[in-house]
Amino acid sequence: ALTLVIGSIAIVDLRLIGLTFRDRSVAQTTALALPVTWSAFVVAVVTGGLLFSSNATVYAHNGYFQAKLTLIALAGLNMAVYHVVLGKRAADWLSPVQTPWRARLAGGLSLCLWIAIVACGRWIGFTITAPG
Repeated sequence: ALTLVIGSIAIVDLRLIGLTFRDRSVAQTTALALPVTWSAFVVAVVTGGLLFSSNATVYAHNGYFQAKLTLIALAGLNMAVYHVVLGKRAADWLSPVQTPWRARLAGGLSLCLWIAIVACGRWIGFTITAPG
């Protein structure tokens, strides 16, 4: 699920930056990717919640876990700002040249945040000690 979340977000972010799907508008790319993103995100939240509940007190005090949740919140804020403020005109961005620099910045920031989220997630497993 996490791979689908990040992969579908990366598709939109890379289009915002202008590196992929240059023959499609941002709105077209987003319309194709967003249903996959949300479906996979729901699965990731459920399975992540189950994993967290298996050892909640240890996870809750792990610095990488706390950083991951903070980064997810920042990624959500970035996405909300993009969709509420910038993305309203996405149908007009038919080529990478027409994509405003603020939208490109939002895409680049999103990519960086999700890479950091994955890195923190991987480090959680290396810093959690076995009970007993």
